[in-house]
Amino acid sequence: MKRRFGSPWLVIFVFFGIVIWRLTMLQLFPDPRVESQSRRQYWSRIPVSTNRGFIYDRNGNAMAVSVPSSSFFLDPAFWNPNEAPRLKGILPDPLVLTLSKPLSGRFLWLARKVDVDVAEKIRTLKLKGIFEIEEKKRLYPSGSLLSHVLGFCDIDDKGLSGIELMWDKVLFSPPGIRVLAKDSSGRTLDISRNNHDRTPTEGGSVSLTIDSRIQFIVERRLDEGIREHGARWGSIVCMDPRTGAVLSMASWPTFDPNVRTDLMKTQNILNNSIGRTYEPGSTFKPIILGISMERGAVGPNESFNCPYRIKIADGHISEAGNSGFGRLSVPEILAKSSNTGMAQIGIRVRAFDMFHSVREWGFGKPTGIELPGSEDGLLASPEQWRGVVPSNIAIGQGLAVTPLHLTSAISAIANGGHLLRPHIVSRVLDSSGNIVYNEQGEFLRDVLSPQVALWLRKAMVDTVLKGTGRNAAISGVSIAAKTGTAQIAEKGEYVKGKWVSSFAGFWPAENARYVVLVVIGEPSKGKYYGGDVAAPVFRRIVEDMMQIGLFASVKTEG
Repeated sequence: MKRRFGSPWLVIFVFFGIVIWRLTMLQLFPDPRVESQSRRQYWSRIPVSTNRGFIYDRNGNAMAVSVPSSSFFLDPAFWNPNEAPRLKGILPDPLVLTLSKPLSGRFLWLARKVDVDVAEKIRTLKLKGIFEIEEKKRLYPSGSLLSHVLGFCDIDDKGLSGIELMWDKVLFSPPGIRVLAKDSSGRTLDISRNNHDRTPTEGGSVSLTIDSRIQFIVERRLDEGIREHGARWGSIVCMDPRTGAVLSMASWPTFDPNVRTDLMKTQNILNNSIGRTYEPGSTFKPIILGISMERGAVGPNESFNCPYRIKIADGHISEAGNSGFGRLSVPEILAKSSNTGMAQIGIRVRAFDMFHSVREWGFGKPTGIELPGSEDGLLASPEQWRGVVPSNIAIGQGLAVTPLHLTSAISAIANGGHLLRPHIVSRVLDSSGNIVYNEQGEFLRDVLSPQVALWLRKAMVDTVLKGTGRNAAISGVSIAAKTGTAQIAEKGEYVKGKWVSSFAGFWPAENARYVVLVVIGEPSKGKYYGGDVAAPVFRRIVEDMMQIGLFASVKTEG
């Protein structure tokens, strides 16, 4: 029998063809009403800062923390450009101008991690299309205190300098993902709890050897000394000579890492204590004298004729004052800081031997401090030590050091001759609480015998009692020290009227607990000798530390 209808497969094919065509049209060309509605109901994944690890001082005081902060973003789909003028004075003018024009896309950051008053101003406006989200903001509770050591982070909490940069892998916490949805009325809904793509973790922590009490004293007195003498820059380092732990490290000019505009002043963020090299002048004389005595080139009971000016090879060495000293013993040469006397001592050691001994003291090589941006200093090769150069080195000119290098070397005199690696970090924990770094002090080498170290300490006590360091003397406290006044070289020539004034000392002299180096760069108000500029700053620091009970008074070493 003949079929009345064709194959049913044709009907099925036509039916599904129509369905597929209709679905395709709906997807590619949706109804304008549906499209408008969908634009008002969407979700967005936004990366936000989480809890970066804390930085503590030696007493457990938090020096860098993460705190809640408000950020604001814009959804152009809800934004009316005519409202932009209302944000003038709150947001930067270029951004306000951008907001005054039609915008594409669905997301635009307006302001991140703003201050409380700025956040309140934006909230009060209640502008449609502007939404608020909570992030974590890096905060430094003590403001500019220790800023050069702590460093700072970018807006996404990545470390850019100081401890923040050096230990970024430990402190950094990966961004969290905030999942935001909007309903048809434009209301923002946080549905992050339903997002399991990433679970934010806490950062680790870094504990420093810094004592914030000493740091406060040192920074205050450095600022005072800089302003008193109209200086261009300065540095103070305080170290425990028994362990090599840095107890304070101050640099001037300074900055506040909480104020982002301060971070653009590049001259302020340089850590002079480790990143600036200078010629140390007479504070280098105890090192040269110690090397000469260890090598048997000079005896403790010798004396030298110290005229105002002497000729050595192709140059001359002159005293800092206007006259000579006559006959001086070796301890007197150090106490009175005689240049002509030290020049005669310095040339007794072969240049090659003196070079290698100076290197053994740590000069011209990395200090090993756990901070980025540390300079090695400048020390010419022994082949360049010709003519008057060895005598220049003997009086602390012709080489460059950082304040940390010199503080470490003076500590070796204070502790009996042991050179220790300076350190500023005591312990580092990862996000799970495991110890990844634990510093207890590292012995490098002996640079002095106990006998020579003791002799130098006594000679440096005389410097304070009856030499160039009298402005640092404090009744009842035995202080051993050396002053320094060095010329500044530019383009191979010493510049008239430019000086670096310094003072390196330790106390109690017979069993030192603290070594402090004060460096005042380019004073401009008349005084420039280390004994007049830097020594009084040193004395004020010691007196302040006594007032808060950091050490007891002791008798002067005999």
